[in-house]
Amino acid sequence: MNINPLDFSTPAAELNFAGKNVLIIDDYMEMRSIFRDILSGCGAEMKKIHMATNGNEAIAWLKKVPFDIVLCDLILGSGKNGQQVLEEAKYQSLVGPACLWIMITAEKTMEAVTGTAEYQPDAYLLKPVTEASLRSRLVKIWAKKEAFAEIHKAMKQQDYSKAMSLCDQRLASDKAHAADLLRTKCDLLLVTGEYDRAKKMLEGILAERDFPWAKAALAKILLKKNDVDAAKCLLEETAEANPAYLEAQDLLAQTLQVMGDFEGAGTVLERTAKLSPNSVIRQKNLGQVAMKLGKTEDAERAFRKSVSLGENSVLRTADAYLGLAKACSANKNSEQALKVLGQLNKNFAADEVRVKALAVEGLVRQQNGDSEKAKQIADELGQSIGDGNMHPDSEGTLEIARLLMATGDKEQAIRLLQSEIKNNPESATLLRDVAEIFDQAGMGEEGVRLIETSRQEAMLIMNRGVLLISKGQYEEALSAMRDAYAVMPANIRVLLNLAYVIITYMQKNGATSELIDEARHSLQTANELSPGEPRFIRLTAALNELTALR
Repeated sequence: MNINPLDFSTPAAELNFAGKNVLIIDDYMEMRSIFRDILSGCGAEMKKIHMATNGNEAIAWLKKVPFDIVLCDLILGSGKNGQQVLEEAKYQSLVGPACLWIMITAEKTMEAVTGTAEYQPDAYLLKPVTEASLRSRLVKIWAKKEAFAEIHKAMKQQDYSKAMSLCDQRLASDKAHAADLLRTKCDLLLVTGEYDRAKKMLEGILAERDFPWAKAALAKILLKKNDVDAAKCLLEETAEANPAYLEAQDLLAQTLQVMGDFEGAGTVLERTAKLSPNSVIRQKNLGQVAMKLGKTEDAERAFRKSVSLGENSVLRTADAYLGLAKACSANKNSEQALKVLGQLNKNFAADEVRVKALAVEGLVRQQNGDSEKAKQIADELGQSIGDGNMHPDSEGTLEIARLLMATGDKEQAIRLLQSEIKNNPESATLLRDVAEIFDQAGMGEEGVRLIETSRQEAMLIMNRGVLLISKGQYEEALSAMRDAYAVMPANIRVLLNLAYVIITYMQKNGATSELIDEARHSLQTANELSPGEPRFIRLTAALNELTALR
């Protein structure tokens, strides 16, 4: 690296990092020292400049200190690399948009650059890095960070209305950052669920300039409004014009899966996996689509890659292990499948994961001819659910239903599937998966009837409380939503509607601690099942207002 720490070609007055917390992540002491001296020359105080020699040290620092500036090398020896440090920092909200993050590396391959760019560092600098180039980049990025400082502060405080107002104020005078301000405001509208406003704004932006991010954002809104065909057309257009824009490609693959076009989704995922093969989630998704298509060898390869990549990643997923076990079993390697499930149980301690692993083990045993062991596992899982000792998530419920069907207990399998439909009656993906289970059990036509009956029953129960409250029948509405919750305790809309009815009831009749607790529990449960729902944000704000008035 060609850096002379004593020769500052850019005036220090352009940068003032006094009081800022700095983290330098590099496995070479010389590089850490050079970067420390450069940042010190920019006003950073030595006592506020911290060093990390590897990924684990970096994460430990990020958990302790709110950093303003991070310089991170991509290659950090064994353990986490720089990309994995960045993805974990963002995934766990250890850094926010106000933090300046520069990735530095000698890696020039497309997969390294594209993979890191997915996690949106503020800059990606190739070695050798000159002092002038680093300082120039710092000047440019810091100017943008300062322009957005108040906006980022409001976002951190979840005051999204203020953040949007600040965006509007800056847009009136700051032409240099206009595109980023528009994008930030659109993101805020999506977060708060103001889809109509966001749609109108995005259409106005696209009428003047063809921004790929704006098309992707508009496609998200179309998907929320169930206009899947329009979303698909928009995403295909965006993906064709911008093949390296992986967010649009992944969204297109997701849309095609919702439409049941797994061949198309597989083609898109294969294409993006070539561009950026080191994504834990994308390889897992590729494996799942390959399994749907019966390409079990391709699935095993993708799942194995996801498991390997996830070894040092916060995005490591139990679904990759489960998928790998099922792919191995489908490829007539039950011994390897059981070994993978053993690794899964060592790496993931959550009860819901162990339940899914046990159900998949039962299926592996059944496929390998050990029907006695499979039946034993099925009976154990069925008994636990029947006694109320086990509450599997949606995917776990489907795995157990598959095993029960395979081992002959169709009656309990049907009950489980009907309950799952009622909790997710609007999920096209879930309904397709349930139909597949019925088909595999030789119950195709009967399954279609059961699915539709359960779905219609759920829709009626879900909406009754909201209809009653619109008529001013507050007591009846509250009773109806409590009944709906008893039948569908994992239905997101029921949970949010219950909270809405309670809040509306309290606005009319006054708040009590019992009703506040009930509404808060309902909201928290909904957020655990589906984090980031816009209605959760709005209803929580309304509940907090009621609480403050007491």
